[in-house]
Amino acid sequence: MTGLRVGVDIGGTFTDLCVLDGTGVVAVGKVLTTHDEPARAVEEGLKRTLADAGLDPGDVEQFVHGTTLVTNALIERKGSRTALLATAGFRDVLEMRREHRYELYDLLIELPSPLVPRHLRFDVPERILADGTIHTGLDEDYVARLARELDDRGIDAVALCFLHAFTNPAHERRAAEVLKDVAPRLRIALSSEVVPEIREFERTSTTVANVYVQDLTERYLRDLERRLHEAGVRPSPHIMLSNGGIATVDTAARYPIRILESGPAGGALAASAIGSAAGVEDLLAFDMGGTTAKLCMISGGAPLVTHEFEVDRKYRLLPGSGLPVKVPVTDMIEIGVGGGSIARIDALGLLTVGPDSAGSEPGPVCYGRGGTEPTVTDADLVLGYLDPAYFLGGGMTLDAVGAREAIRSKIAGPLGIGVEEAAWGIHTSVNEDMANAARVHAVERGKDPAKLPMFTFGGAGPVHGVGVARALGAPEVVAPPAAGVLSAAGFLTAPLAFDFVRSARAAVLDLSREQVETLFAEMEAEGAALLEKSGVDGAKVTHRRIAEMRYSGQGYEIRVPVEKGDWPDSLLDAFTDAYRTLYRRTGPDVAIEVLNWRVVSSGPAPDVTLKLAGTMAEGDARKGSRPAYFPASGGFVDTAVFDRYRLRAGDRVEGPAIVEERESTVVIPPGAHCVVGEDASLVVTV
Repeated sequence: MTGLRVGVDIGGTFTDLCVLDGTGVVAVGKVLTTHDEPARAVEEGLKRTLADAGLDPGDVEQFVHGTTLVTNALIERKGSRTALLATAGFRDVLEMRREHRYELYDLLIELPSPLVPRHLRFDVPERILADGTIHTGLDEDYVARLARELDDRGIDAVALCFLHAFTNPAHERRAAEVLKDVAPRLRIALSSEVVPEIREFERTSTTVANVYVQDLTERYLRDLERRLHEAGVRPSPHIMLSNGGIATVDTAARYPIRILESGPAGGALAASAIGSAAGVEDLLAFDMGGTTAKLCMISGGAPLVTHEFEVDRKYRLLPGSGLPVKVPVTDMIEIGVGGGSIARIDALGLLTVGPDSAGSEPGPVCYGRGGTEPTVTDADLVLGYLDPAYFLGGGMTLDAVGAREAIRSKIAGPLGIGVEEAAWGIHTSVNEDMANAARVHAVERGKDPAKLPMFTFGGAGPVHGVGVARALGAPEVVAPPAAGVLSAAGFLTAPLAFDFVRSARAAVLDLSREQVETLFAEMEAEGAALLEKSGVDGAKVTHRRIAEMRYSGQGYEIRVPVEKGDWPDSLLDAFTDAYRTLYRRTGPDVAIEVLNWRVVSSGPAPDVTLKLAGTMAEGDARKGSRPAYFPASGGFVDTAVFDRYRLRAGDRVEGPAIVEERESTVVIPPGAHCVVGEDASLVVTV
């Protein structure tokens, strides 16, 4: 067999693998993540998955990988010793932030500490004005002395963030040359290369974060390359970007901040691909794994993308409580509720779940790996939704007795209720938390979640999907094939792509078409060169143009597609339409201005299908039955259990029922029913 494509997603609990050929999904795998050495789980999981399916690693022609490495390094502060060189008077921008209290009346408000402590932040004599003219020349002797001092003190990385460098990068580039001449071992990041756009705090924070994790990321990616080659995989891996594109190892190592949210992006891509194939272009994508749950809006057949993101939030749902990172990421809401999320009684005597997780080490109590705190997976097992003998297709046996005892001692006993009631409380608490977050996320983007189907995936997603959909009022739930590893499958639908941005603030009516074309042409040439260097045929590179616009006087802008048409009427009309969609009205009668111009350069999308390949297993799809807990029906109900691999297109399953596959389980409660689609998706009418 030739032409294999492999996607691998490293999560907080499991590392997922999906293998495709020209006919669809031919093999899937799920192994526990090895946090001390993440590439080891990738290597071991790949060897096992290919061997079990009788596939040759030499037939792999593409390998795409997503990882949480960068996110974890920022949260855990495990990056390089980093210094910041800023324009004189601006070294404290990291600490001053926006002087905004995200929780106005919290007297004990917490903010994430800067990645660079104050004693490693330096004022450099230089100044460039907003129009790019030089007010104060760069003091090169000062930079040289500083380079020697940093080298002597064992500093590994330096971020250069000079005022208005996005307009004129000359001082940043010259300072980098001086640093390299004096201390060539230093890693250096220039804000004019990492994020060349306006807003000083966000630009500085992003540049610092990029160089802070650069060494760790490069060492990991090179180790991954080595392990794959030793395993017999010939092509170098591609790395999933947070915006839904993929890049080479060299590009990802240079801009590691671009892979911050690479894992969740894969699931959104897969949901949009499967939805589009079924003629559904607007939907909710719900991904629940072992550590977190994510929900993303799919509009017009593609995930929404944002350029405002925060990592290490002290309060997960409150903007302003984390480190801002100004890079393109798939726009999604993420909360700390997954299969491994820990349940407890809080100081007020109330049940709460997450955001801390048991992860893969030690994992939930039922894993039998030393965990002692009850988790969502333990609750789902006690409720009868999971088969202790068929977890991971029988690859791991769950300890139902241990799970029950943990919930009894830590939750049910203190609350004075039964174990089943406590487990149901854990289960529904997660559903409501996710539904509440999803509702806000959808409404803020001008969407009504009650009118959209919900695609659910991840190891725990199909177990909770119908419960979340009912809380949202969504009409139906779709569990795609290989739902348990869908993020890994989604990686294989992504093209090679990269974003470029330029800040050039101006009123639209003050701009000529020629000025705009010159700006876009510069970015498109840069994008074409980067993709051609990565092996893409230059004739097949496409570019998407975007303007970030606002009414004059507003503090923030919205993203507007730039299409061909009469200038400037077409751009003004597109802005008005986008503004009305978001806010249901138009703005004041003032000038409309553009702040940033963006280009997304992409290679051709791969021609893949996410259907299950081969023939379905023969025999009766019903495996038997077991008691499952549905309180609306009086408690435990004898529930039919079906083998997903024996269900065929058109089959109908009435609830209550449970449909099992190796990596996930679909729960169909009483009152709902499920129909198998042509692509083997399970469509549950809520």
